[in-house]
Amino acid sequence: MDPLFWPSETNSFRRFTPESLAAIEERIANKKKEQVKVKGKNKDQGVEEDKLTPQLDLKICKKLPSLYGDIPADLVGEPLEDFDPYYSDHKTFMVVNKRRTIFRFSATPALFIFGPFNPVRKTAIKILVHS
Repeated sequence: MDPLFWPSETNSFRRFTPESLAAIEERIANKKKEQVKVKGKNKDQGVEEDKLTPQLDLKICKKLPSLYGDIPADLVGEPLEDFDPYYSDHKTFMVVNKRRTIFRFSATPALFIFGPFNPVRKTAIKILVHS
């Protein structure tokens, strides 16, 4: 069986940090460069792209499957890196509450003022996801 198919508990839950955001921005930039390169080479040819789709078991407002293991108590209600491969190049993060419900938020500044690491925004997210 493919080891990438089943996530391990050691790498499933990671805090969303400024380094995580920088890595996402880097992946977005690399993807844009790759698209420009492919467009330049294949103007005449029809190229099929592998389009990822969001995993159905990791949709917003669904319960986190038990496959991903138990959430450490200190990470409940905290911003986490999204482990759905579809969102690997989207500026998003996820928050899981005590009832294991998934919430997904944009990492862009809210109201053009509050970044994802702003204490006011963190408090608002905690209030929103509180069960």
